[in-house]
Amino acid sequence: MKRFLLASCTGIALALGGCATAGAQDTETVTATASVPSSGPALWKVADEDTTIYLFGTVHVLPTDVEWYDEDIAAALESADTLVTEIPADAMSDPALQGAIMQKAMLPEGQTLRAMLSDEDRAVYETALGKVGLPPQAFDRFEPWFAGMTLSVLPLVQKGYDPESGVEKVVEAAAAKTARRAALETVGQQIDFFDTLPVDSQTEFLMALARDMDGMVAMMDEMVAEWLEGDADGLAEIMNRTMTDPAVAAALLYNRNERWAEWIDERLDQPGAVFVAVGAGHLAGQKSVQDYLRSRDIEVTRVQ
Repeated sequence: MKRFLLASCTGIALALGGCATAGAQDTETVTATASVPSSGPALWKVADEDTTIYLFGTVHVLPTDVEWYDEDIAAALESADTLVTEIPADAMSDPALQGAIMQKAMLPEGQTLRAMLSDEDRAVYETALGKVGLPPQAFDRFEPWFAGMTLSVLPLVQKGYDPESGVEKVVEAAAAKTARRAALETVGQQIDFFDTLPVDSQTEFLMALARDMDGMVAMMDEMVAEWLEGDADGLAEIMNRTMTDPAVAAALLYNRNERWAEWIDERLDQPGAVFVAVGAGHLAGQKSVQDYLRSRDIEVTRVQ
């Protein structure tokens, strides 16, 4: 159970283009990045005279029968001397890390999650747990963000979505063995993005998921369909319906996009070819990675 819960945390921390985006309306309207007619997942690049950096949006859990790996993506990946993902590919295999995350997710002694909820919210939350086969006390000792991340994954797994079929797994296997591996963040940093959210934001994140458990799989199906079509406009439109609390949007999406754009800007100072694979939601909509790159006068080209 611990191993599965930990996999849930990682999947959500990575993918705002997937199930972590459940919630209410944000204060700003999301506007899609410019796109060109395409079929297949979107691929962008930035380049100068001696450096090329590809930007590829991923989905971290997919049905096993989804086919998406095409010639253009393969060519970009094979040309790269460096593969960059959000966290190191082997980060989750450390048993000590698993224990540390579980400990961070625990509430102080004497507190319980259900006691933090109103009577109305508690009833909705307990009903949601029942829908995925968990007892009411399943997450009593955990903070709201941890329960929310787990609830966002369980319905998908039960409907055939599989982390082992996620894009990162395929990209990691397909990249050249000689290519250097690098990461934009650590698992600890990603968990802190959730753990440091205001309690009210954590609770609303959890309750938004609990209120729409039945719609979660349909939303993910819709997002995957837009991703497969390379439709940045469509993906951004779904994000506009699902992105919520400004604190959550800033912590999990916008602030990270800005930091990653800074990393890409600095990486252009080094020669070579880099393939950056990050959650598709980071490459669609207002304040995307591309938007922050353009604010630095860096041209971004859609290549698929």
